Amino acid sequence: MKLTLQQLKTFAAIARYGNLGAAANELCLSKGAVSQSLQELERQLATPLFDRVHPRLQLNAEGKLLQPVAEELLARVMDIETMFVSGAEPVGRLRLGATQTIGNYLLPILLARTEQSTTPRISIANTHILSHALAHFELDLALIEGENHHPDLIADPWLKDEMCIVAPAQHPLMTQTGLPVSALSNETWVLREPMSGNREQFEQLIQPQLSNSHIGLELNTLEAVMLAVEQGLGITFISKLAAQDRINSTRLVCLPMQQHFPRQLYLAWHKQKYHSATLRRFIQFCKDQARVIY
Repeated sequence: MKLTLQQLKTFAAIARYGNLGAAANELCLSKGAVSQSLQELERQLATPLFDRVHPRLQLNAEGKLLQPVAEELLARVMDIETMFVSGAEPVGRLRLGATQTIGNYLLPILLARTEQSTTPRISIANTHILSHALAHFELDLALIEGENHHPDLIADPWLKDEMCIVAPAQHPLMTQTGLPVSALSNETWVLREPMSGNREQFEQLIQPQLSNSHIGLELNTLEAVMLAVEQGLGITFISKLAAQDRINSTRLVCLPMQQHFPRQLYLAWHKQKYHSATLRRFIQFCKDQARVIY
């Protein structure tokens, strides 16, 4: 048996995208060459690695066994390329995911401070989508704000954040102090979509304390949520980090609640993910920045 790195690169790309065309684009090969490489790999292993479910290729049980091993081997090859070169920077382009609060308000600061030789490929989505991508090795690392519910992922505590309830400027409850959450039972809420980190926090911490929770709008970006609140369409439960500029400029107000709502942000990866030198360096950088980012 003579497996080649090209065959494993081809397999890994198809496994990530579930599509020959997308894999071919990443590898700068023709679709025919990608198909041929996969067929030769499956012939040498004497087993199919994908179920052909038109128009996608879905990993079967054997493919799922091979995927983490192939990803690790390819990452180790990249490490070997710089191992004996004095002063060489780690190579390889990271595939990073970030939830909206982190992606819009923290990640740009991190990227501006990092000394990575190549710019990471960034995906911004909710925690549920990023967890799915990590589980299928489509991402190397995700910076998430919601809890991890996927058994194949590790979520390492990273930064502390704080949630707050924000309202339009001049909201009548702003003049009160020590408001219990129950005092907001008659308010209309503007919220992120289900399975987002913000929505999960609302459902866990706020909704159970309300006798009535009228959800007026569900929006899939933080900016849309905050603009809707500015326009008087309701109140919301949001990261103070995201709302801080609007609070400072008095476009929004943080209601004076009796209760505080700290939350944890995480660095997440697949438990079988090999940490290349590039990935190890970025994770350590994120942890170092946690001490000074605020």
